[in-house]
Amino acid sequence: MASERKAKLEAAITEAIDNPKQRNALYYCMKRGRDKRTERLDTMPTGAAFRPEVKAIKEKCIANQDALLAQFTANAEARGTKVFIARDGADAIRHTLAIAEEHGYKTVSKSKSLTTEEIEINYDMTDAGLQVVETDLGELIIQLVDEKPYHLVFPSVHKMRDDVAEIFSKATGKEVPPDIDEIMRVVRSYLRPIFLNTDIGMTGANVGIAETGTIVIETNEGNARLVSSIGKCHICIVGMEKIVETVDEALMMVLAHPVSAVGQMPTTYVTWMSGRSPLGEGGENRASHIIVLDNGRTRMREDPLMKEALHCIRCGACMNICPTYGVVGGHTFGHIYPGPIGIPWTAEVHGLETAGDFAELCISCGLCKEICPAQIDMPTMISEVKRRDAVKHPPDFTTRLLMAAEPMAKLGCAGAPLSNWSLRNPAFRWLMEKATGIDRRRELPPFARKTLVKRFNARTPKKTTDTPKRRVAFFYDLYANYNAPELGLKAIEALEAQGCEVVLPPQRACGYPYIGYGALDKAQDVAIENVQHLAPYVAEGYDIVATEPTAAYCLKVSYPKILPRNPRAKQVAGRSFELFEYLMEIADDAPKPQDLAGRRFGFHCSCHQRPLGFGDGAMDWLRRRGAQVEFIESGTCCGMAGTFGLKHGPLGYDLANAVGEPLFDAFKKSGVDTIVTESSVCSIHLKEGTGLEVVHPLGLL
Repeated sequence: MASERKAKLEAAITEAIDNPKQRNALYYCMKRGRDKRTERLDTMPTGAAFRPEVKAIKEKCIANQDALLAQFTANAEARGTKVFIARDGADAIRHTLAIAEEHGYKTVSKSKSLTTEEIEINYDMTDAGLQVVETDLGELIIQLVDEKPYHLVFPSVHKMRDDVAEIFSKATGKEVPPDIDEIMRVVRSYLRPIFLNTDIGMTGANVGIAETGTIVIETNEGNARLVSSIGKCHICIVGMEKIVETVDEALMMVLAHPVSAVGQMPTTYVTWMSGRSPLGEGGENRASHIIVLDNGRTRMREDPLMKEALHCIRCGACMNICPTYGVVGGHTFGHIYPGPIGIPWTAEVHGLETAGDFAELCISCGLCKEICPAQIDMPTMISEVKRRDAVKHPPDFTTRLLMAAEPMAKLGCAGAPLSNWSLRNPAFRWLMEKATGIDRRRELPPFARKTLVKRFNARTPKKTTDTPKRRVAFFYDLYANYNAPELGLKAIEALEAQGCEVVLPPQRACGYPYIGYGALDKAQDVAIENVQHLAPYVAEGYDIVATEPTAAYCLKVSYPKILPRNPRAKQVAGRSFELFEYLMEIADDAPKPQDLAGRRFGFHCSCHQRPLGFGDGAMDWLRRRGAQVEFIESGTCCGMAGTFGLKHGPLGYDLANAVGEPLFDAFKKSGVDTIVTESSVCSIHLKEGTGLEVVHPLGLL
């Protein structure tokens, strides 16, 4: 079963990679969304400061959901709207069909609604004899070809203009040329009589407001306003997590949605509905129904690791930045809810088995969390989905091997230089690929016979002064200890040159592969051990400094998250730093040697470095020594994603390279002499993808 699931996923990945036209179109569409968001945030007086406020609103409202739902229901019904609380999708569908049967309604026009997609209501309404038409252009396109949404905001983004022209040629029985203006003319003619003659107008809602019983609907086409206004009956199906308390809170959501999705503020049409007025003077009152959907939301709210998914405001920003979604799209990376947030949502409302079919496409880069307007920790939720799914579908041998990176590194060091000769031998690498699933084309870093710890302990201790400027506990992780101890020594010497006393406390590797592959129990064990080792040093006034961005991310971000009841994890996080961030903080203002004058570098910031400061410390350090440094990015991950890019096949090496192509092209076109990055694994991928020299900043000392 597990092998069939993987084979199906790999076949879909290969199909996407082998379709460069559609892949490139998808990438540039997602990039346009990211870029527009960045442009808008740059012009907003408060920038991205709305994100903590959105998070706080969602946390408060989900915590008080029962009371807000009762208040919303009372106020909506006071305005003449009938409110029904649906336990699940079947309950919502039964109630909708009962309304239609009671009044003899035959036609339904719908505006875009992920909540109605979630329960797949269209099929049941059609089976009951209702004529159902989607009026959002993207939704109409996928309805006509009977597909699921490809993206939360752009449901038919995968369709080219030729495809759309062909779809409407079949729908209208007339030849439609592949011209956008002509297509839109045909669509308007197609939809106008549907708007004017519908019985039921069905919408979702972006927000519900408890204090007024109001629903808020945001669109750019105006179709939701027509759908909700003209028909005899309006039915709104809204997830209960969409209800906020006040109008002010709703206004914050109205800002956050379009800014995060496409860099727009606000959408063209924002409709606020509090009940329904007669149509025309003396007209009869028209029916207004709101169906508030549970469908697993109450259960989700009680799950400590999954309840944060309820904070999602359906902006689609996580899809715009997700590296693998940008290659394979929403039909491979998703079920009905696509992309990163689609993994926990699918697990909760459509089942763990369904979510597990595509959960491996998350490479745990963490970028979705960094762009999310509600700051949802999707990576940890996805890791939990993988953990639960592994009970029935245990990880394959390659994944288990990559999670065991630390014992493998110890073995490689113990066997050096023989292990290094083996890794360079084509015949051995071919056999290794067959036996372990590690791609033979991927260059692996050599192992050092003497680890950093051994070299540090063997050297003559360097005493700075009787009163050192700072005391540092150096967190060396895997690479600086087993693969590049000379890099670790340079870091220690750089700290000592600034007057720091440096010690190497007992420690394990950071353990992030366990988090990325869903072994959260093992990740917690590693985190507990490292916190136990490091907390006493923090208590004695030591700062913790790491050279590897992912190791620093674990100390500062991951450990407090996966050890929420361990106060020492927060203490360690509060005193943990990246190396160059720390060096720049303690450096004096004396002139620095201009030994890098005339050199031009392109800097790559690894994904886990973004929330730590985008590598500004390293770039500032290089510039203070005369270097020209250009920050170069594709807006998403390089594709290596720790050990993901080591794996053979579509769900590894092939997908990693497809993700990395735009970044490789950007570096090659930049004309820089050398690429600089602080990530050991990104450096492997960048070197192979660009052919340029790739160095760690410490390598320039």
